[in-house]
Amino acid sequence: QVQLVESGGGLVQAGGSLRLSCAASGRTFSGNTMGWYRQAPGKEREFVADINGSGTISYANFVKGRFTISRDNAKNTVYLQMNSLKPEDTAIYYCQRPDINAWGQGTQVTVSS
Repeated sequence: QVQLVESGGGLVQAGGSLRLSCAASGRTFSGNTMGWYRQAPGKEREFVADINGSGTISYANFVKGRFTISRDNAKNTVYLQMNSLKPEDTAIYYCQRPDINAWGQGTQVTVSS
């Protein structure tokens, strides 16, 4: 059974940075697409970024140039480096493995103005 565990969230001032991590269990991490989503209070969950097994990356328009997704297959971990954070980035951030619709428990990111 695949498990995804996010970490790295916290409280940061606007303009600051955080790096989220998602550690995945399971044997087939390296060939799978991994993604980050977020859900702000009162809003639907939305796509942030993903990276496939070949390293091809997609970003939501609202994070381009500020966030960077990466993966370390040796550590079964995917990262989301978030720079120039804004108060509107406040949300719970979730890691996802879309091929089996597996989700982590989420990590809270709060950006103060």
